[in-house]
Amino acid sequence: MADPDLVELRQQAERGDQDAVDQLVELAGERGDFDELRHLADRGSSDAVDMLVELAGERGVRAELQRLAANGHQDAAEVLAELDEDPTGEVVE
Repeated sequence: MADPDLVELRQQAERGDQDAVDQLVELAGERGDFDELRHLADRGSSDAVDMLVELAGERGVRAELQRLAANGHQDAAEVLAELDEDPTGEVVE
């Protein structure tokens, strides 16, 4: 997506357009953009939180999972516990 399109999408999301938020979450997930996902999560997107948990779990980013778990996100705590069970850092399924 071109930068001007991304800027417009962010503006739409800031105005409360849920479709724009959903698109931003998807794009940020594809790019692995933790900052964008954190911003969207802070603005109330549960989908962004879910994507953060998923990405952090896949990449073994314990600090992000700890931050989310400390903020009460049970899924993050569960993924963190799974990572802690496997010393290689891979999620055990």
